[in-house]
This record gives sequence, structure tokens and C-alpha cells, in this order.
Amino acid sequence: MPSHRITGLDEEQVEELASRLETRIEWDQEKGRPRKLTLRQTLRAVVLYERQNMTQEVIAWIYGVSQPQISAMIKFLEPHIEAVLAEFVPDPADALPDRVSCIDGTLMPCWSYEGHPELYSGKHHTTGHVVQVASDLDGAVRAISDPYPGSWHDVHAYAETGWAEHVGDDGGIGDKGYVGTGLATPKKKPRGGELSNRDKECNKEINGLRSVVERAISHVKSWRIFHTDYRRPLHTFAQAFRTTRALYFFSTTF
Repeated sequence: MPSHRITGLDEEQVEELASRLETRIEWDQEKGRPRKLTLRQTLRAVVLYERQNMTQEVIAWIYGVSQPQISAMIKFLEPHIEAVLAEFVPDPADALPDRVSCIDGTLMPCWSYEGHPELYSGKHHTTGHVVQVASDLDGAVRAISDPYPGSWHDVHAYAETGWAEHVGDDGGIGDKGYVGTGLATPKKKPRGGELSNRDKECNKEINGLRSVVERAISHVKSWRIFHTDYRRPLHTFAQAFRTTRALYFFSTTF
């Protein structure tokens, strides 16, 4: 408890992660009140939260502790998990050159935090953070960008990532939202006109190639903190995102 299907990590991965954390933090303190949960129990609770975006009250009930204790555990362990798994997060400068990259953006939804209209996405009609994802032609995720305000268009977010420097001209494929970025994109229908048969065939080929990144994004969003509304205070999102990104790459490559 919990199983690989629920947490996204198998027992070998949980043990590896716990062992790495033990080199960084001292869990069983000699002084003070003993902790109610072991490091491995706490680790599973935190990973369960990131994987399922489950309410902390439910996780607290599962482990027989209070909701504030779960909240404190998540806040404490997240930066340590990010640190010990940093080597698994690809550097775009290494991961993107010398291969064709399929690029797409996705919205990671959050609550409508008061005073943050920059999070509202007119495209999705909700609030969240825009993230860029790059996959290869086999659908393997090669890079996940940092999060940007939900109001940003994909072309803006892509420019901010700096990935174009590594993808190069004609080294990547995107949808029509990336026209003008150097990526290969479908041709838009001319105003008042129609696409030629050749252009239609070209668009069909490009869309067929880039469909793999949409499936890759679905796989990334199996970590449901990326897929369902983020409920904690807004200032905690960046850390939760980086932690879950590290867990995703660890789960797929270790």
C-alpha cells in the first residue's frame, strides 16, 4: 500500500528514492517527539498526493494522521525529492539536438486565485499554467518546460523556453500555434481561398507526425496534479511542479 498503479512508482523505485533521501535528511531524530510515520510511509503519502492530486484529508485518513501533518510532510519532502532526482530531469541542451522534436503546449489547471488574472487562458476558458512538452517521433518525452502564466500563447511560452536554440530550424514539428517559430507547422488556409491538394497532403503528414506529442502529454498528465485543479496556495505550485516533473522522469527512466 499504495501500489504502483496508484503512486506511479514500483517498490524498487520507492526504495531507491528512500535511500537517496536518507543520504540527505535525518528522519529518525534522537531527541524530541518521534515521528508518527516512517520515512517510507511519508514518502508514499507525498508521492500519492503528487500522482493523484488527492485531498490531504483523505491521505491523512489513509495513514492515520492529521491533515496538517500531511501538509507539513508534503512541504518538507518536496524540495528534497526534487534535489535527489535532479539527474533524471533532462537538460534540453542535451535532449533536443540531433533529433526531430514534436512540440506542443498544455494547460495545467489551478484554482482562480484572486488577484492573478494572468493565469486565465482564453483558449481553455479556465485558469492555470502553460507548459511546453517536447517528444521524439516515438512519443518519448524529451523535455518539459517550466510553467508559465496561463494567458501566454504557445508561441510566447516556446520562445521563453529557449528550446529553439537546441531544436534549430526544421528540427521540430508543431501545430498552427507555432507558425513563425522555425518549427514545421501545417499551412493555414489563405483568407478567402482554399489550400491546394499538395498543401492538404503536407498538413496531413505533419499532423500525423506530431500526434505523438499529444499522446506524450496524456502520459505526463497521468500525474494528476498536472491534470486537475491545483488546490494549495499559489506560491507552492512551482515547487510541486518541479517535484512532480522529477518524479515523472524518474518513474519512466529508472
